[in-house]
Amino acid sequence: MIRAKVIGNLYATCKDRGLEGKKLLLVQPVSKDGRPKGRPLVAVDSTGSGYDEEVILVRGKEAAFPFLPQEVPTDLGAVGIIDCVTWNRDAE
Repeated sequence: MIRAKVIGNLYATCKDRGLEGKKLLLVQPVSKDGRPKGRPLVAVDSTGSGYDEEVILVRGKEAAFPFLPQEVPTDLGAVGIIDCVTWNRDAE
């Protein structure tokens, strides 16, 4: 799983039928302290998340599981909205 921040939406008029009606998010992976990590990615949203929210991403075939039985051609999906993050800094 990957922690990321929603930084925008992506709109595509011409796309695979499996993506019709699906919200595409532009997400920025973040480190545990919330700093940007790596390059922005595109994920299919199953949570109804919005701009500036933090989400949980999954990779691979599991990214399409929330849409079953429909087949959605994706390998990255937003499957949760993060409410709060805590960790024991002494355990690092």
